[in-house]
Amino acid sequence: MTFSESPMNQPQSAGLDKKTSAILSYALGWLTGIIFLFVGKKDPDVKFHAAQSIVFFGAVSVLNVVLSVVGSLLGALGIIFSLAGLVVGVLALVVWIMSMIQANNTGGVRAEMPIVGKYVAPYADRLANSVQ
Repeated sequence: MTFSESPMNQPQSAGLDKKTSAILSYALGWLTGIIFLFVGKKDPDVKFHAAQSIVFFGAVSVLNVVLSVVGSLLGALGIIFSLAGLVVGVLALVVWIMSMIQANNTGGVRAEMPIVGKYVAPYADRLANSVQ
C-alpha cells in the first residue's frame, strides 16, 4: 500500500520569504550577505539588507586584520591595537544582533542598520543597485 503526501504538507514555494531572507543575510556576516545579494535579486529590500551586511561586516573583517597585523609588528604597543580590535568586535556583535532583530521586527523591509546605518547605507545602496 502506498501513501502520497497531501498538498497541505508540501511547501508553498521554493524560496524564502522576505523576512527570513533579510534576517539570514546577516546570519554569517558578509558571507551570507554575498549569498543573499545574488539569491534575493528580485527583491530590492533583501538586496539592501544583504549589501549592508557585506559592507559593514566586510569592513569590520578588514579592520580587524589590519589591527592584528599592525599590533603584531609593534610588540608591547600592540596591546593597544589588540584592545581596539576587541572593541571593534564587541561593536560588531551588538550591531549584528540588533540588525537581525530589526530585520525581524520590520518584516524584512528596507531599514538601515542600528548605530552605523547612516554611514553604511549609501555604500549598500550602490552595491545593491549594481547587482542585476
